[in-house]
Amino acid sequence: MKQKIARLISNILNPFLVSFICIIALVWHVAGSTSSAFKWAAVALLFSVIPIFSFIIFQVRRKKLEGIFPENQGQRKIIYIVASVLAAVGCAVMWFFNAPHLLTVCFIAGLAAVVVFMGINYYWKISLHTAFVSSAATVMTLVFGGIAAWLFVLLPLVAWSRLELKMHTPAQVVAGALLAAAIVTGVFLGFGVV
Repeated sequence: MKQKIARLISNILNPFLVSFICIIALVWHVAGSTSSAFKWAAVALLFSVIPIFSFIIFQVRRKKLEGIFPENQGQRKIIYIVASVLAAVGCAVMWFFNAPHLLTVCFIAGLAAVVVFMGINYYWKISLHTAFVSSAATVMTLVFGGIAAWLFVLLPLVAWSRLELKMHTPAQVVAGALLAAAIVTGVFLGFGVV
């Protein structure tokens, strides 16, 4: 039963869905109109969640990846490379088309996190699940204030699920959460969003 609950939590609060919801919330917050919100949501999702998720599914179906969140370090490496290229292109697109400042800064934070985590992946399997929940909670709290701080309650749930499923060590789930929050906060401070 514990395994089933852990798998459910891990599947619901996965990096792709967490990113999708975070992007929609941020776009809705910064857009001046409904049409602007739809435009920037489409642009943001087309340079982040949608292509990387599609790439992973394609590779899983071709048997090039063992699953959506592979254990194999070499398989994770290609995902990090594709994600970093997409993030870099996304940053350039946001800058070139004069996207709302907050959205551009979020893409820069995402790029910084992907590059840092890609470097760590050569030596260690840091938890992306806790990293994404932590970064989303940090972004939402920095943007919306204390009213969004409740999102940090999700972190222990996700950490427990990853430990229960034996996907990570305690150090890996804690490091993912802390490092992601630090990167987001640092980039937001550096670009004057906070």
